[in-house]
Amino acid sequence: MLPLITVTFAAAPAQAQQYNTSAAADYAPVIRGFNVDEVRRLAPGVELNFDVYGTPGGRVYLQIAGANRNLQLTETDPGQYQGSYTISNRDRITQNSSVTANLRVGNQVTSGVLRESLIAGIGRHDARRRGDLAGGQPRIERFDVEGSDDLRPGDDLNFTLHGTPGAKVDMMIAGTRGVFFLPEVRPGDYEGSYIIRRGDRIAPNTVVTANMRLNGRVATQTLGKPLQLVSTAPVATPRVVRYCTNCATVEAINVIEVNGDGNYLGTIGGGVVGALLGSQVGGGNGKTAAQVVGALGGAYVGRNIERNARQTKHFEVVIRFSNGGSQTVQYANDPGLRVGEKVKINDGVLTRDT
Repeated sequence: MLPLITVTFAAAPAQAQQYNTSAAADYAPVIRGFNVDEVRRLAPGVELNFDVYGTPGGRVYLQIAGANRNLQLTETDPGQYQGSYTISNRDRITQNSSVTANLRVGNQVTSGVLRESLIAGIGRHDARRRGDLAGGQPRIERFDVEGSDDLRPGDDLNFTLHGTPGAKVDMMIAGTRGVFFLPEVRPGDYEGSYIIRRGDRIAPNTVVTANMRLNGRVATQTLGKPLQLVSTAPVATPRVVRYCTNCATVEAINVIEVNGDGNYLGTIGGGVVGALLGSQVGGGNGKTAAQVVGALGGAYVGRNIERNARQTKHFEVVIRFSNGGSQTVQYANDPGLRVGEKVKINDGVLTRDT
């Protein structure tokens, strides 16, 4: 179930909440939502899972008609309280058992009654109470919403309702879990905000129903406008790209060595030097052989010396984009980058992403 609150909850493990309860004690606590995961049958061993949304930093206790004990809920996120009740053999819980949540902050307590049945498919409890039908029929005069641009998770839907003062107003949004409350902010004016969450299935034409309850009577009205704001601009504004298309991470830096080819000058020069050295060895035919061997060896050495002298290096930088693609950028000299560094590429040139 999703809360009718004006703050976005961040996922956090269940722990003691850091909240100024002394400051909260100056204001009356509010329950904005109350939900149960409906079950197929009520029998010993079956768990009933409850959620209550309201003022953070408090303590929530549930009273279930027919149960032998009360249930304390744990604040898992600021303003979100959760807990499970396991039915025992001594419990006498039925599909019509009322469930009351009491939220205490400081010395102040507020209560809310679960509008849903504990059994799946039964729907909500009948709001009429026998012997308590005094007064006139409650009346809803206006039910409105300030919609969202695109109905994404985290967007606000701000609801307002005007009608009979002093009533209790709850609201159901198709595609969400639970029943939510609109508190009375001024006599006859009821307001509340709903934050869309990831598990919702909300469309522009989603049905939203408000129920006003007073003296055992109920007035119901369905929202008559879409939840998504309609743009009045003559030309649709292009959607802003929310990710960097030219941002990447340096995945590898490869040094490529290229050997130059020795030309005829190095070969001839080396051969001449080798022949001269060979002429200093032996005499007669032996001297001639030494000259030939020296010339050949010198030519080989001279060619290799020139090849090494012509050796060059260049650098290949491999980058990886967030979508999984990769690209290789070549540099004649060391680019001065490191593996793992964040970069941007523009026209084949890499720059550090600052």
